[in-house]
Amino acid sequence: MNPLQFPPLPWSLELPLLALVLAAGVFDIRYRRIPNWLALAGVALGFVLRAWIGGAPGLATAGWGLGLALLVYFPLYLLRGMGAGDVKLMAAVGALAGAGYWFWIFVFAAVGGALAGLLLAAAKGRLASTLWNTGFIVRELASLRMPYLTREQLDMRHEKALRLPHGVAIAAGVLAMAGLTTLR
Repeated sequence: MNPLQFPPLPWSLELPLLALVLAAGVFDIRYRRIPNWLALAGVALGFVLRAWIGGAPGLATAGWGLGLALLVYFPLYLLRGMGAGDVKLMAAVGALAGAGYWFWIFVFAAVGGALAGLLLAAAKGRLASTLWNTGFIVRELASLRMPYLTREQLDMRHEKALRLPHGVAIAAGVLAMAGLTTLR
């Protein structure tokens, strides 16, 4: 059994999931956006394939995965720390992977994205300010305030914001999960 105690996803789900996130990663690197058609096709494919494989329980699995993704990612969008394309991509990943797999994909994507963000901040000479801003964000959120209202550069849309193509981190999370679940 694999280290996470999950059986591998069936190939009929894993291959479309890998194709989806790799295409999204390429779009995110090249154009700094994830197209709506790609994310929505992923959501539709998730529901269709889950229904085909598991009937009504499969539809529920797709719904729980999509719902968990929106529950976690939509607030990040509202805080202006995440783009709408990232939210829609993770919803599609949730529909294809289901909630249990999605959670671990999220963990791997978050850790990978954080490490990549620290490396980017260091490369741009902004590591100290990034770490300070992270503490500031935590304090503001703990006080129930929107951090970007006080410090504009914390809004991902601001021209001075440090931006990372999160679609790549999501793809890395899916690849990590796929690799771990296929280990025997």
